Amino acid sequence: MATRTEYEARADEPAPTPATEPDRRHPVAAAVSVFGELLITAGLVLGLFVAYSLWWTNVVADHEADKQSHAVRDGWTADGGPGELNTEGGIGFLHVPAMKNGEVLVKKGTETSVLNDGVAGYYTDPLPAALPSDEPGNFTLAAHRDGHGAKFHNIDKLHDGDAIVFETKDTWYVYKVFKTLPETTKYNVDVLQQVPKEAGVTKPGHYITLTTCTPVYTSKYRYVVWGELERTEKVDSDRTPPAELR
Repeated sequence: MATRTEYEARADEPAPTPATEPDRRHPVAAAVSVFGELLITAGLVLGLFVAYSLWWTNVVADHEADKQSHAVRDGWTADGGPGELNTEGGIGFLHVPAMKNGEVLVKKGTETSVLNDGVAGYYTDPLPAALPSDEPGNFTLAAHRDGHGAKFHNIDKLHDGDAIVFETKDTWYVYKVFKTLPETTKYNVDVLQQVPKEAGVTKPGHYITLTTCTPVYTSKYRYVVWGELERTEKVDSDRTPPAELR
């Protein structure tokens, strides 16, 4: 049998695959390709971070808030009749129909460690809040606007005359909005004064102040809403809510 020539043998060998071929791209083109891949990776990482910040933190915070809320209500039931506010576990629940945020547990303090649990907190610093059962003063509250429960996300939906209801173990406090401040510096502590003159009032009263970050998804400024106590109602055995919540 005749022996194949070296040329014929090489002709039968498989052609080099693209993976084994040397990269003959221009250095600039190769760099652009690598940069594009890095951008895609960075975009995926950023997308995951946004999903975590704006969705998953809400899931975690709402779960924690529900657990703490049940603990407060269970405590009210176990304690029986009226008693002093529990300033550690939670003093009551905020109901704001215009914000469509359900009931919001209110706890002591406005530190991140408090608000990240999907609750609202009353100020202890720089100006302490007056609690609803106290003498005339300003019940000042804060909550996140996005992420971590976003309990004040729809604060911009509040208008003059809208109801803000605070529920304690034995009393419903019904406030009505009378002033909003869509934007102010985060260093403006005057909005927390016991007589909040920036709201146009000049004498002591029973006020409530809601504060949160603005614009949405930033913390550059503060959004402020003021309300004034219109009336109180004693909680009955069925915890029938006031007309504003029905």
